[in-house]
Amino acid sequence: MPITIAALRETAAGERRVAITPETAKKYAARGLRVLLEHGAGDSASFPDASYSGVEWGDAAGVAAAADILLCVLPPSAAAINTMHSDAMLVGQLRPYGAAARLAALAQRQVTAFALERLPRSTRAQAMDTLSSQAAVSGYRAVLLAAEAAPRFFPMLTTAAGTIRPSRVLVIGAGVAGLQALATARRLGAQVEGFDVRPETREQVQSLGAKFLELGVSASGSGGYARELSAEERARQQQALSEHLRNIDALITTAAVPGRAAPRIVTAAMVAGMKPGAIIVDLAAESGGNCELTRPGERVEHGGVSILGPLNMAAGHPLHASEMIARNFAHFVELLVNKDGVLAPDFSDELLAQSCVVQGATVKFVE
Repeated sequence: MPITIAALRETAAGERRVAITPETAKKYAARGLRVLLEHGAGDSASFPDASYSGVEWGDAAGVAAAADILLCVLPPSAAAINTMHSDAMLVGQLRPYGAAARLAALAQRQVTAFALERLPRSTRAQAMDTLSSQAAVSGYRAVLLAAEAAPRFFPMLTTAAGTIRPSRVLVIGAGVAGLQALATARRLGAQVEGFDVRPETREQVQSLGAKFLELGVSASGSGGYARELSAEERARQQQALSEHLRNIDALITTAAVPGRAAPRIVTAAMVAGMKPGAIIVDLAAESGGNCELTRPGERVEHGGVSILGPLNMAAGHPLHASEMIARNFAHFVELLVNKDGVLAPDFSDELLAQSCVVQGATVKFVE
């Protein structure tokens, strides 16, 4: 019997992406895998059932029970987990931090689970890196949110009524989301600056036509993330940033580390010093926010400044976000299924070893 690779309709609030697209369904089928989807799984991502070929369909319970490999954008429901058969595999963004009960439920079912947020930040893992692919979507959308919410135009405009000066946009954090935000703000014609405590990001920021903001703090860390700042470094950074923010029209913050609270970079006092009409889009809202005044999922007004704390940004552009994450999953599945179409994961491979949070009846992930 061929291996059954499957996906369900996502059930998380506001989630519109799908783990298997028509493109990746064809690739799985071409490898001799049986592709099984829940009816309507791709509807919210603009992939109706009719757009798929070579797949089988079923209800949620039937799909979960038959899956040898179940792909998910976000963790499946408890009901779906309790329906999976022993020795099945679950692959996706499983949000393992603070999820001991979910991991225990998977172990009880003897489902081997891979959380792709745990992949090492290596060249070989890039094609499977869901954090990066979805961060690119978030960075793009953050600028669109800021431009829509701002009372000013982003580009310079020369009109019969006079010349409109371009908005000044600052992006904090030069990871994937931050770099995409910089590039998008430049495309919209804004005057753009980027800041990161990792000095090695300077060239990346400048390559996008943005100015690298110097705040006198350097904090390179391991694994592609910045190390935690000392109290003295944080005070020095905040003083320099506070002065600079007085002239900024739109601020986009992207500093986040999986499994940890987002670093607080922008204080209430800094916000109070910003000009009326300024906009803050805090992409770290889900992990507490980079701004002290951020409220996850809400828009806050403070002294004429608007602070937006959007959640699950990638779900806002579900078609392309689904295409990107589905390709990430397809590359990861190549590590699980050998050329003969047999499930044969090699747990000595660091990509599998580090991303595996449950193996059979054993919970491997410890916070």
